[in-house]
Amino acid sequence: MMCRVLLIEMLVFGVTAATAQNGPLRIEITEGVIEPLPVAIPDLVPENAEAAAMGQQLSRVFAAELAGTGLFREIPANAFISQITDFAAPVQYADWKAINAQALVTGAVTVIGDQVTVKFRLHDVFSATELGEGLQFAGTTDGWRRIAHKVADVVYSRITGETGYFDSRVVYVSETGPKNERRKRLAVMDYDGANLQYLTGSEAIVLAPRFSADGNRVLYTSYETGFPRIYVLDVGSVQQRVLESQQGTMSFAPRFAPDGQTVVYSLSQGANTDIWAMNINSGQSQRLTSTPAIATAPSFSPDGSQIVFESDRSGSPQLYIMPAGGGEAKRISFGEGRYGTPVWSPRGDLIAFTKQTQGRFHIGVMRIDGSEERLLTASFLDEGPTWSPNGRVIMFARETQGAAGRSTLYSVDITGRNLRPVRTPEGGSDPSWGPLQR
Repeated sequence: MMCRVLLIEMLVFGVTAATAQNGPLRIEITEGVIEPLPVAIPDLVPENAEAAAMGQQLSRVFAAELAGTGLFREIPANAFISQITDFAAPVQYADWKAINAQALVTGAVTVIGDQVTVKFRLHDVFSATELGEGLQFAGTTDGWRRIAHKVADVVYSRITGETGYFDSRVVYVSETGPKNERRKRLAVMDYDGANLQYLTGSEAIVLAPRFSADGNRVLYTSYETGFPRIYVLDVGSVQQRVLESQQGTMSFAPRFAPDGQTVVYSLSQGANTDIWAMNINSGQSQRLTSTPAIATAPSFSPDGSQIVFESDRSGSPQLYIMPAGGGEAKRISFGEGRYGTPVWSPRGDLIAFTKQTQGRFHIGVMRIDGSEERLLTASFLDEGPTWSPNGRVIMFARETQGAAGRSTLYSVDITGRNLRPVRTPEGGSDPSWGPLQR
């Protein structure tokens, strides 16, 4: 068997190669990108006349998703020697090996009425074997893209050993109009920009939407009453309610605890801005910080035991970690510049943040003890990171300079090498990446 383990950098600089003998096809996400894995993805075979167009649509979506990770390189169809015309027929592995494909995805699709059924297999070309068992997904014609996402998730997972992230959604602030008259409303979409749905109107400014851990609710700040208040919105019904607030205060930067029962947020009263926690059902609140400094942008650890937040108690905005119930905070950022908007990775191993230094903004990551800080991006204004469900990709907002400047969404993997724009019909900011859909 050929040596075919590709190492993808995630946490350290430098490019190192490793090989494995007699093992399955696998990309190990540990070290520097050597070369994307060549994969062949023929169009799904239509098994009835109604499925003729659907096979190509599905294949193009999950092929684009795999290539978009930077880990895979799709071999163009005009290079194929064999053609897949029958899902049940034996695969001619020699023909795929001849075009240097290391992985091959074959499949078929059936459409009956408004129902779509997809079956597929993933093949390790060099060992001439299937990688795992074949699978079948079913759904509606309206939801065909979710089937494509699920196929991509399976292929990604079997080759990398990591959970996929394609069958997920992002809530964000959709922006239109010039900078001095920008209109904002909440929108939710597939992670790749498809299936856009608006959740609010643009009558009032909305800020910082945040998904709950189950993806069913969204927290956000709205100026609907002329004063910033926190709302919780049910994504399915698009029903919303305002959370309890203290008289004469401003509440903003909310975020759910992993259990979905507690919300942490910033509350400004007089000259003080502190972090508070609230039981979302009872409305009972608890103050977690109490200093003359500003404390804001809280984010829970995946197990709910700790909170990372931003504070200027040391003279400039830095990152701190404290117990979820409040208590002594430990500073974790010590580099030059100003740190803000920290977000804990769903894997628990990293914290993403925004950093301003030397007139530039960056999206960066560091270990939870503050070590191994790395900046992944640099521009006029990058801000507001949010993690993919598997903790391998970060989405953020990038704004261009000048009066005509526009905010748009981008994603970057945690190597910093795979920077890509996210397709949205209008400008966008404040993304929040939800969990895998069920």
